[in-house]
Amino acid sequence: FPIDITFKSTNPWGWPQIVVSVYGPDFFGNDVVRGYGAVHVPFTPGRHKRTIAMFVPESTSKLQKFTSWFTGRRPEFTDPRVVAQGEGREVTRVRSQGFVTISFNVV
Repeated sequence: FPIDITFKSTNPWGWPQIVVSVYGPDFFGNDVVRGYGAVHVPFTPGRHKRTIAMFVPESTSKLQKFTSWFTGRRPEFTDPRVVAQGEGREVTRVRSQGFVTISFNVV
């Protein structure tokens, strides 16, 4: 999908990132998260290709796994900024879920 972005800031803190959330149907036809990922947006002009490792949050116990499967409500992040930040991620249980490749054309 083409995205047109212009950045302006008075504070150089942080680096622009793009957060990707992929959703798809499960066995019962419910939309569930298939993966989250984030990558830094390049600043230099030209064509850039980035591969994003995707991951999904997992339940911590067998009972939670069964309950989420039975109800069709899988674990997911309520705030997509969690994916781009490092804070609090060390206590989150996740599973690798493939890759997404993004191509940037920076002018």
